[in-house]
Amino acid sequence: MATDRHAYRITGGVPLRGTVEASGAKNAVTKELVATLLTDEPCVLHGVPRIVEVDIVLGMLAELGTEVTWLGEHTVRVHTPKAMSTSLSSMYSGVNRIPILMMGPLLHRRGEAVVPLPGGCTIGKRPIDFHLQGLHQMGADTVDRPGSVKVSANRLTGARVQLPFPSVGATENLLLAAVLAKGTTVISNAAVEPEIVDLVLMLQKMGALITIDTDRTLTVVGVDALRGVEHRTVADRIEIASFAAAAVATGGRIEVRGGRQDHLITFLNVLRHIGGDFTETEHGLEFFRGEELRATDIETGVHPGFMTDWQQPITVLLTQANGTSVVHETIYEDRFGYAEQLSRAMGAEIELTTRCLGASACRWHNRDFLHTAKISGPSKLKAADLTIPDLRAGFGYVLAALVAEGTSTISGTRYLERGYEEPVAKLAAVGARITTQPV
Repeated sequence: MATDRHAYRITGGVPLRGTVEASGAKNAVTKELVATLLTDEPCVLHGVPRIVEVDIVLGMLAELGTEVTWLGEHTVRVHTPKAMSTSLSSMYSGVNRIPILMMGPLLHRRGEAVVPLPGGCTIGKRPIDFHLQGLHQMGADTVDRPGSVKVSANRLTGARVQLPFPSVGATENLLLAAVLAKGTTVISNAAVEPEIVDLVLMLQKMGALITIDTDRTLTVVGVDALRGVEHRTVADRIEIASFAAAAVATGGRIEVRGGRQDHLITFLNVLRHIGGDFTETEHGLEFFRGEELRATDIETGVHPGFMTDWQQPITVLLTQANGTSVVHETIYEDRFGYAEQLSRAMGAEIELTTRCLGASACRWHNRDFLHTAKISGPSKLKAADLTIPDLRAGFGYVLAALVAEGTSTISGTRYLERGYEEPVAKLAAVGARITTQPV
């Protein structure tokens, strides 16, 4: 298990002002690195963030026979002339969900794959049954093993796959399996997040034939081979939203270079409802507080809805708004685990309930999951010692410390650094009083 490199010490009460550069999206580039296994030609990816999660995926690829060469600070060349192995070692068991996405590429390269069961942040069960059912429809045989799953196939064939839920991971897995399958694969009720579209764009450059229809249907006509590619990954809309929330919560003004309005439409509407605002700049988006902060109601959903990974910094922002807000989480059943420390240690007024308080009942209705939060504000947050439980909660804690009176110490920083590139340097660049200390 990875350990913290350091803890953060943050003294709050300072409006953040300045400019930061958006990094490449973790949720796109890690999948695009896996996609390079689909060809025996070299691939070059630009805009690759230097984060822990990228290092882990590159380690997995190297274990399978990929040659990895950094050509610049954010440019990497990956080449897998021959897949030397069909399995990943147990050291990757429970680390993240990337190994299961390697099933399709390894089936095409070697006819079988043995991958450890997924892990990552503790925010819900995140089962892989959708993935395995889809691969089975395409002709793969699956065998469960202790801590892993084995899949095999002479050649995958096209199929019509109806996803019960527009799962991002299952959509990505089926895409990676379908591009070299024999015949046509139709994925209905697919996820269409910007990171998936970016993966589609990369695969199309490699020679894949993929159509995205308006009704969440992806149609993939299998081809015989894919070629190498040069591709720049999309900017990270989660990081952009995080700095937007930080600007508004602290009463500052932050320009995020690389920010794209079209990827943030729903987020920007919510930000305006709360009292935040934005303007487009030559290089991105600038965020600031436009009015007095006020309560609002939010329901997370699949794209183009309000992203579940935007929920944590926005929840912290809502602790500073006038009135009572409701945040209804419909994607993961256990995503408010971070709220207890905010309430107990910092003085936030957050009440969790199992009831659906959104516009309609969600799939967690009548189940014993605390998936709705009522936030009363404004709360005068006080500094505290916090331990980050998962990646996205991490920036929520950082934001709470930036707003709070006094100096907070935050441990569990390894989770935050899985997905945020140089968070300390970027925050310091916009005026945050943040330092690291040994652990």
